[in-house]
Amino acid sequence: MRRGTFQWMKSVNKTIVLNKIRMSAPISRAQIAKETELTPPTVSSIAKDLIEQGLIIESESGHSSGGRKPTMLRIHEQAFYVIGLDAGPDTVDCMVSDLGGNVLERSSTHIHLPITEDTFLDTLKNCVANIIKAAALDPEHTLGIGIAMHGVVDVETGTALYAPNLDLANIPIKSSMEEAFELEVIVENDARAMALGEAWFGSNDEMRSMLAVNFGRGVGAGMIVDGELYHGAMDIAGEVGHMTIDMNGEVCACGNKGCLQTFATGEAIVRRAAEGIGVGSSGRADAFAGNGHDGQARQALTGEVVYDRAVSGDENCVRVLEETGDIIGIALTNLIHVMNPEKIVLGGGALKAERFLMPRIKQAIENRALTPDAKQTTITVSDLGDDATLLGAISLFLVELFALQ
Repeated sequence: MRRGTFQWMKSVNKTIVLNKIRMSAPISRAQIAKETELTPPTVSSIAKDLIEQGLIIESESGHSSGGRKPTMLRIHEQAFYVIGLDAGPDTVDCMVSDLGGNVLERSSTHIHLPITEDTFLDTLKNCVANIIKAAALDPEHTLGIGIAMHGVVDVETGTALYAPNLDLANIPIKSSMEEAFELEVIVENDARAMALGEAWFGSNDEMRSMLAVNFGRGVGAGMIVDGELYHGAMDIAGEVGHMTIDMNGEVCACGNKGCLQTFATGEAIVRRAAEGIGVGSSGRADAFAGNGHDGQARQALTGEVVYDRAVSGDENCVRVLEETGDIIGIALTNLIHVMNPEKIVLGGGALKAERFLMPRIKQAIENRALTPDAKQTTITVSDLGDDATLLGAISLFLVELFALQ
């Protein structure tokens, strides 16, 4: 869909009627009027426009207590499609979905480092071009391209100001992609996109305030405040990975000491486990010996191996994971005191060790939160799994279309 067309469409579709249909379908015109306090003629006129645009369709007849059964309305999910990208730091994952989040096509392309700005942008363009071809997308029925980008993002200009894991800065993602495809492009920080994906597709029951925290190569968060994604005054809201946990701790990649990121990423967990078994303290240990009970040969030391060995009873690995849970719990308590969200959703590779982390996270909050209600803040692991950020990229356009308030 051409950019000007989508802007016009948004101005028409940003209505409480469209969002009411999305949230309550199937629903009748009369019920929409009753629940929104709009007049029946207004609802009928808006519904007519939305049907003509292809965004809603009439479905089965509803229940009637007498007289003709009402015609029900629902979103026409297959009317339009969205392209979503989760860009970096190791891969560019790409997805095409309809308005209901149903996946048509997906792909993944590895990023080879070191990489230049031009090569990175070409990688994004190739991913989009290939998936458009694979899904046989009609540009007129494609709302646009949502891109979840790691690092610091200027949302207004769609520029990646700093992508630390790519060692690139000031990447003009939005302008470059819009020029290549003549589609609307929205670029967002990956952790904030994850929060939006959780709010849109997760089991979060229209939460007005929610925090989503991703523990992967780094630690980032997205905040939903009063139903909207919060960016902060200078677009760095959610950089919780650089919250100081130990002012005398290890030096973080940002240059400060003792950031949460130095304790709770997959790499940090591996490093601390390696130190406990004498492999080394670089955080990039290659192998460690079996403990003599399982007869295993030397194994590559990864987060998965640390978890597997903890499950097998390795006391060092259990200790490291439980300590990580304590540290995350302290960090989340700080965030509860600052933001006071209804719910906190945790995601990322580190949370695959949920069995060891979550009990300690919840206990730390129970021990440290100020009030009984704060102690009861809902803490859960994402049910979207590895797709949370990618679905967040898709939801960047769904939020725009449906004007989620």
